[in-house]
Amino acid sequence: MTDPFAPDATDIAILKLLARNAELSAAEVGRAVGLTQPAAWRRIRRLKESGAIAGRRVVVDRAALGFGVTVFLGIRLAARGRPALEDFERAAAAVPEVQTVQHVLGRFDYRLRIVARDIPDFERILRRRIMTLPGVGQVEANVVLSEERRPGPLG
Repeated sequence: MTDPFAPDATDIAILKLLARNAELSAAEVGRAVGLTQPAAWRRIRRLKESGAIAGRRVVVDRAALGFGVTVFLGIRLAARGRPALEDFERAAAAVPEVQTVQHVLGRFDYRLRIVARDIPDFERILRRRIMTLPGVGQVEANVVLSEERRPGPLG
């Protein structure tokens, strides 16, 4: 069975443009890749319908909102089994400071991305929210010192 949608070079160019700036209009995209506005709009719609474009995002500057510390937590659960995983995931996702919950292979079962105002705020989050989550066993914290954003596989 063949893939029902295989992007061509123009589709890839459109994806690169929109990955850098999702607010571009179809006319702006068309001018950049040598298409008319209607042709660019049709391609963008096809990319959305195929699932190649899954949505748009707003990039929030956490520091501008007072969240100056980002921490990655490795968490090994004390209990095993599907109910333990589901209970942990549900509870972790409900913590407002948890940005991502990733089920991973390796030394830990989960990796969480946590934002906090400062280190004392992170300690409060860790003690009062994370360590009380169901099934939490071993925890390892890695404080992010700096972060470089990359555009991803298309650019």
